[in-house]
Amino acid sequence: MSAPTPNCNACAHFYITHDATFPYGCQKLGFKSKRLPQYEVLASSGLPCLVFQPKGRRRAPPR
Repeated sequence: MSAPTPNCNACAHFYITHDATFPYGCQKLGFKSKRLPQYEVLASSGLPCLVFQPKGRRRAPPR
């Protein structure tokens, strides 16, 4: 069985571009796309994303 594809929404390099044509981007790989970057990487290389890095946990704001 193959390894699961990393989820872009949980990646530190994923961002929303606010560009209607290319709404999703990957800062580490340096591109924007119409689809989530995980699918672009899989389609172009045949491998799951190798630069996936989990987002850090957010701390609760001080009271």
